[in-house]
Amino acid sequence: MEVTNNYIVIKAQIDGEPQENDFEFKTEPFSLSVKPGSKDIIIKNLYVSIDPYQINRMKTVSASQKTSEFAVGISPGEVIDAYGVGKVVASGNPEFEKDDYVVGLISWGEYYISKGFMLSKFDPMGFPLSYHVGLLGLSGLTAYAGFFEICKPKKGEKVFVSAAAGSVGNLVGQYAKHFGCYVVGCAGSPNKVKLLKEKLGFDEVFNYKEEHDLNSALQRYFPNGIDIYFDNVGGKTLEAAISNMNLNGRVALCGVISEYTDSGKRAIPDMLNVVYKRITIRGFLAGDYMNLFPEFLTLTIDHLRTGKMHVLEDVSIGLENVPSAFVGLFRGDNVGKRIVQVAND
Repeated sequence: MEVTNNYIVIKAQIDGEPQENDFEFKTEPFSLSVKPGSKDIIIKNLYVSIDPYQINRMKTVSASQKTSEFAVGISPGEVIDAYGVGKVVASGNPEFEKDDYVVGLISWGEYYISKGFMLSKFDPMGFPLSYHVGLLGLSGLTAYAGFFEICKPKKGEKVFVSAAAGSVGNLVGQYAKHFGCYVVGCAGSPNKVKLLKEKLGFDEVFNYKEEHDLNSALQRYFPNGIDIYFDNVGGKTLEAAISNMNLNGRVALCGVISEYTDSGKRAIPDMLNVVYKRITIRGFLAGDYMNLFPEFLTLTIDHLRTGKMHVLEDVSIGLENVPSAFVGLFRGDNVGKRIVQVAND
């Protein structure tokens, strides 16, 4: 059987802030049958993750393209692979069967042919499929591994989270609170500030757009210093956090979204502080910690079922909304995990 597959590509490399007209739709005939002898897996895409790191793949040059197999460059006109959830239509791979739910590498399109790389079957366990893109997927693992493995928290420690209403930041704050830490987040709107305090239970939250001096703001919220900083933005926020860290402080570098589209915002932290306060700064990728996935899933599902964990999702409907959903990330439009539902199950 043959269908029409619609998918999204970039028109040219994107070296600044992305715009919706940087993208275009392509259409191709697509067979829903696996060729004899092939181990291909044909997937109907259901939900795709919209992640800011993809902009680095779309640039003419980015260091990330050479250092991670998950972040290789994307050429104009090429299918854009992305994390998401789908359903197997046909399979020549004995590990996957028709109608299996799968999570992993699919695409910004309606259908995808997988070779099985970074793809797993999963049981929805009664949760919405979208949860397995965000909270129960790589966003959740990123938050869990970054906080528990990189930051190695102790109860009562003081934690600062930037982009705290984002897909990872909101989860870090929740893990930290349940662990017994004092948690302060920053976000970019009054509504986000209210949500983080009233629904997610952050101890304090401030709107960074209303602060003219981030260093002074952090001194107000952390009069006794910061033990852990979970960084999602880089730039001046990272500089201010380093200046307010305690001895033996830990910084988990998850993302630097403020620097992705403006090289002029590169962070220049006070390295004397780093040396004399013996601060540990470590970048990481969720893919480095797949061995933690079972324990992450066990804890997170328990938190979900007991009502300790709240899910923040920002879901758009329809493949045509992928470009606007992606562009909106760089304006801070999203609240929680940004996802596009491509099709119904």
